[in-house]
Amino acid sequence: MDQALGGGKRSLRTLPKSCLLGSTGARLWADFLWPQPGFSGAIDFIHKLNIPSLFTVECDAVTSYEPSKINWYPSYLSMEYATSRVELKEYKYITWEDCAVSCQTWTNTGGQAIVLRLIAEPVLFRCEPMGTSLNGSLSVPHYGFTLQAALRTNRPELFTGLTLQPGESAELITAVALGLLETDTPAELEQRLDSVLNPAQSGAELLTGQQQAYQRWFEHAPVFASSEPLLDTTWLYRWFVMRHTLANPRYGNLQHPLFYEGRSHKMSKLPLDPKGWEFSKMIPLTVPMHLLEARWYNDPVYSQGAMRSMKASQDEEGFYKCLFVNSTLHSYANFMGWAAYQDYLVHRDPELLKEMLPSLKEQVRGESAKLGSAADSLLIEYTHNRTGKEYQPSYWYFHDFPKDCKDPATFTPLKRVDRSVYHYLNCLGVARLCWAANDTEAEKFDKQAGTIRQDILHKMWDGGTQFFYDLHHLTDEKAWVKNVVGFYPYWAQLTDAEHADGLLHALNEEEFGTPSPFPSVSADCPVYQPEGSWQGNYFKGRNGCVWDGPTWPYTNSIVLDAMALESKRNGHKWDRDFGHLFREYSLLHYRNRDLTAPYLVEHYSSQSGEPLSDEVDYNHSYYIDLVVKHIAGLNVEENRFVLNPIDIGLAHFRLEGICAAGYELTITYNRGDDPNIDLVAGYRIYVDGQLALESDTLTRMVYSFEKVAK
Repeated sequence: MDQALGGGKRSLRTLPKSCLLGSTGARLWADFLWPQPGFSGAIDFIHKLNIPSLFTVECDAVTSYEPSKINWYPSYLSMEYATSRVELKEYKYITWEDCAVSCQTWTNTGGQAIVLRLIAEPVLFRCEPMGTSLNGSLSVPHYGFTLQAALRTNRPELFTGLTLQPGESAELITAVALGLLETDTPAELEQRLDSVLNPAQSGAELLTGQQQAYQRWFEHAPVFASSEPLLDTTWLYRWFVMRHTLANPRYGNLQHPLFYEGRSHKMSKLPLDPKGWEFSKMIPLTVPMHLLEARWYNDPVYSQGAMRSMKASQDEEGFYKCLFVNSTLHSYANFMGWAAYQDYLVHRDPELLKEMLPSLKEQVRGESAKLGSAADSLLIEYTHNRTGKEYQPSYWYFHDFPKDCKDPATFTPLKRVDRSVYHYLNCLGVARLCWAANDTEAEKFDKQAGTIRQDILHKMWDGGTQFFYDLHHLTDEKAWVKNVVGFYPYWAQLTDAEHADGLLHALNEEEFGTPSPFPSVSADCPVYQPEGSWQGNYFKGRNGCVWDGPTWPYTNSIVLDAMALESKRNGHKWDRDFGHLFREYSLLHYRNRDLTAPYLVEHYSSQSGEPLSDEVDYNHSYYIDLVVKHIAGLNVEENRFVLNPIDIGLAHFRLEGICAAGYELTITYNRGDDPNIDLVAGYRIYVDGQLALESDTLTRMVYSFEKVAK
């Protein structure tokens, strides 16, 4: 992973002096670090805290460490600094065990002595050092816990000042272990330091151990390699994003592993007093997408943890809510029932199914009761940001798009396409999980899904313009705004042949086929704004979320999924278009479309492709799942594997290490025009190491199995 993705400095666009750190612990990470030895910047534990530092090393011969040669790698960060007086080489990283480690080599290259001094963060460490160690704590009332920290260095002289004579070098290894006073004993913190500060190992050897430990996580992820570096690199980067956002708080409401939406920067940087929205919590809008990706990881512990975290967040009305260790926030629309079913098809965990099914049923019942309409089965959205698409223009259509969209008198609740499609998918997913569990309510939920489908098709579809629209919550009048959610019915596969041409809106340059597709609202909308202001007013700031024109990876993944599914239903009619747009989506993952600079953020200008936000390595979309289902072509059903790939022009690919329904799968393709490729020509699937199906070309094939393998 380091070799594939690493190299060069990564920083926040809005803080160019900052340095990003790829490695994260189960609870500890750095939002960013300043370019200086040690750990100084904005450091977080479980949630956003903005701890200003853990420790730094000061040198009396240095006033600034800029410019330095800084290289980012997924597992560590390196820094090199040199003047006529001093040279510094540093490796730093955070282990999964929540230890921040810095390995520094200092050399006095001048003619006078220099002095190095270790500066521990005073808000954490208020006492005097004992030998090579220092202990401290910090109360965090906002989250109801107290941090405790243990610091250790290999050179105790650093606490008072270590002198290097001309020509002399010293290797300094310093680490801090962080935990909670409520759950971690001081002895446990010391044991963690013992595991990362082996006195017999040099800094280089410690770094090698960190790289190996970090890489081991990816050994349980499937491998994809093809004729196209863009796809291969993006596949690896998306697995890095999964690991980067993985957390295991083990405290309060968050007792299970889960993926955060991001290690966010969208808050103030005031030390110990962050304000604003953060992504380092459980957000129900995002979890289903995490499940679509995590189900392909060969250890189900992470998808299990994500589901259990969702269950822990559920309120008495059945709604899943944003979850902190000590509190909840509002709910968001989501397709949890459908995602749980997709995960079940791969992992086939009957005990988890029994555990989760009552919760998933309650979500459907609760949303039906609170958001349902007396006139039909569609759901009404009363708060525009609860589907994660705040300020989408259809909410203001019935007041002619006022200049002041924050005036509540101009806002109209809507029967939303996205809410209703999620509701349909959740009913369908719960029905199929009920069948798998021999639950008697299967037919009831299946019937409810069918009713929702009919209402979406009969009420939200317009044959004249060939698109799906939000509706006035009382009159059912259409809000004539083509939102990106109009593609959701295709994604849910609830449409018929008469609706197929509606997908052409995605290819029209005057609508959703913008230079950087897909905008959150069609470019022909009267209030379309590709950079996300509301009619020129950036009331949420330069990086604010306004769904009236920018492009979101979130919805790109859904629209591309829909396009692939519809192409297959229509004789692979749109395979070429999917290939082009999938590559455009892939390129969003890189700053300036440069494959050496991975940098996925929350949203982009739909005209220029410029990043509009700075939540780097943002995890609110899916990509791995698209590669597996549509590029390699693997779809897992109850009792069969259906291969049905989209031909995007690849000369060859290999997907291996997939575990599904108890079988180990490898899928290969070789077009046959490159004699240097070590793959058998044609399209093949191997089941448990044995060739099961083959074809000369990319085509649909079915492998049936009677029962799940053990």
